[in-house]
Amino acid sequence: MTHSSADDRSTITGKRRVAFAVHTDADRLSDVAVLLRSLALTNPGVCEDVVVLHPGLPEDAFDGLRRLHPRIVTRRAADRTEAFRLADYDTVIALSPGMVVLGGLGELLRLRHGVAAVPQLLCDADGTERRAVLPDGLYVIQRADVDDTAPDPAASGPLTALHARYDFVARRLRDDLPVPGEVAVLRFTGPVDAPGHGPATAAWRRFEMDDEDFWAAYCALPGGKHPDLLALCAPPLLKARTSLDLARTVADVYRRQGRYDEAVEVLAPVVADRLDAPRCQETLGLCLMALSRYDEAEARLLLAAASPDVAPRAFAQLARLAWLCGRTADAHAYARQGLSADPTDAGCHSWSVRTASPEENDDTVVPAEQLAHVALFAGGQENAGDKVLPEAVRMCFGADTGPRHWYQQPVHRLVDEAALERLNARRGIVVGGGGLFLPDTSPNGNSHWQWNVPDDVLARISTPLAVFAVGYNVFDGQLYRRNRFAESLRVLVERSAFFGLRNHGSIDRVRELLPAELRDRVRYQPCPTTVARQLVPDWTDPAERSGTVLVNCAYDREGLRFGHDYAHFLAQLATALRRLRGRAEVRYAAHMPADERFVHDLRREHGITLPVEPLYDMTNDAIRTLYARSLLVIGMRGHAGMIPFGCGTPILSLVSHPKLAYFLTDIGHREWGLSVHERELGGLLVERATAVLDDHPAAVADVHAAQGFLWKTTQSNLDELREIFNDG
Repeated sequence: MTHSSADDRSTITGKRRVAFAVHTDADRLSDVAVLLRSLALTNPGVCEDVVVLHPGLPEDAFDGLRRLHPRIVTRRAADRTEAFRLADYDTVIALSPGMVVLGGLGELLRLRHGVAAVPQLLCDADGTERRAVLPDGLYVIQRADVDDTAPDPAASGPLTALHARYDFVARRLRDDLPVPGEVAVLRFTGPVDAPGHGPATAAWRRFEMDDEDFWAAYCALPGGKHPDLLALCAPPLLKARTSLDLARTVADVYRRQGRYDEAVEVLAPVVADRLDAPRCQETLGLCLMALSRYDEAEARLLLAAASPDVAPRAFAQLARLAWLCGRTADAHAYARQGLSADPTDAGCHSWSVRTASPEENDDTVVPAEQLAHVALFAGGQENAGDKVLPEAVRMCFGADTGPRHWYQQPVHRLVDEAALERLNARRGIVVGGGGLFLPDTSPNGNSHWQWNVPDDVLARISTPLAVFAVGYNVFDGQLYRRNRFAESLRVLVERSAFFGLRNHGSIDRVRELLPAELRDRVRYQPCPTTVARQLVPDWTDPAERSGTVLVNCAYDREGLRFGHDYAHFLAQLATALRRLRGRAEVRYAAHMPADERFVHDLRREHGITLPVEPLYDMTNDAIRTLYARSLLVIGMRGHAGMIPFGCGTPILSLVSHPKLAYFLTDIGHREWGLSVHERELGGLLVERATAVLDDHPAAVADVHAAQGFLWKTTQSNLDELREIFNDG
């Protein structure tokens, strides 16, 4: 792993590691190529590791396979039973070179228990018919259920029978019978072109093609293609078949991977100043904006806005760009133009509201008496946690959190010379809190994290600078580039008088990116939402609670959160909530409107209706009161755990992001977290929730005790910060 490209494919969240496996020798490599093409073309949204087991072939023997799939892993193995012993994976789907995939494999990817295979009808020498699984058949292996020390791991436990469609033997189609439409995996146990098997042979031949034709076929597929497969297929195809649409496809792939400079290199020469390619101009504008090349980005987005179809989106991005550059009036004008093109456009409406009031200076404020706060300041119906958090940070420094004592610098806004002057005029700068060390929410080319500040400007900050309770917010399995981030991080740490991260997991990850001489400057500062009881003026713990259990889920970056396990997660939560309803009123806490998907899915799939508490429409005080008066909060968002914990309420975390595990580790209560991938999630959740409800005073006492350590740490850090900021 290098600083230039990193893939956080750890298992902090318990995310299931899935792979396909196939055993081959040199003679069957071309058959494996057919298998890989068929897998990609029939399951275009699936891209898991493909483990190629082999008897000892040279690595260059697999170059052809690597042109067909981006995640080829080679392992030396005597035979295919090694698929049962792949310790790096939780679920393995064992295939054979004689197979061709004709349909969706989603059902297999969602299996969670035992070993599954298709029993085939066999005829013994005496004519007796029996069913058995052939040794070269398809297996779905849950390694937790396999005795991999047994001579034949496949026979070490009971088998779950799969439908025949997942391992349909081609010899059944004699006399040129057609391949049934339901067949998902067709397997040849003899020659592919055996007489009397014309339709089966044709099904195989569909996937015998050269690399260029395969890349073209994949790129031409409609719907949800996997970005890693697109990144493999589209760039070489573009070299062979240059076209505007293909260039935009490649640029979009690079943009989703954070490779904005490469996206611009691909798209700019092809697009030029064409007015007949508005979507390409839009993509180019977005990539240029992500590189902080704002003037060029604005020009491209204006070209895109000339098209009625693209105008609303383009004007929304133009409004965002102008706001990032401190041009509030221009941002408002762009938003209004977008609404003229489409009065229903949500993005333009949001920017129109956000920029409606001109930014005014209060002449009575003395800048030298203020602290500057660099943070994500949420408004409207944005994430409730991002509304509570900035106020909690300011509460650490005094009861007055308003504009007289605090100057707000939105973290995404460019720190140019004028902004630098305003920051340096304050008696200090507090950057935080929140998970600001992430590359993709509002990308910029200046820092590659959320604070949009160039290195040379950062180095010229002359007032004391404190990084306070910031988090490293990358998901398990998130691929990103971090050279620029590492360089910016070094300048930030060098310049900071205080550098505190909100959990030890973040500390470890950030220290990895720093030179040795700077690592000890990174210290622990808990998120201030976790000590709200100590910060809110005149706080009193509730004399009575509402008798409510609150549930929260999150859906941003859904694939990284759930992988193939969302249906499993939903079913397990449905089971748990049915049982918990016998103990308490269960309600849903939505931090933002998108969170309400859980309520809709739960009702549609499992017939359960939950009342919704729209936290995104509440004041910070109302959010804290709601959480403080609840018996228990079962939350997936980081602040659906940290805010109620800070209010003294017991929590159980649904872990789909490392930051939840980091927090629970810091407070010594990993048992308060359950992975969304846990096979028995429903039962464990009921068990732990019931324990809380059965002895609620003890559970509250545990929260208070754990909070004590966080508050002690915060107090010590604040004593130091008062000296840094010359607070009396």
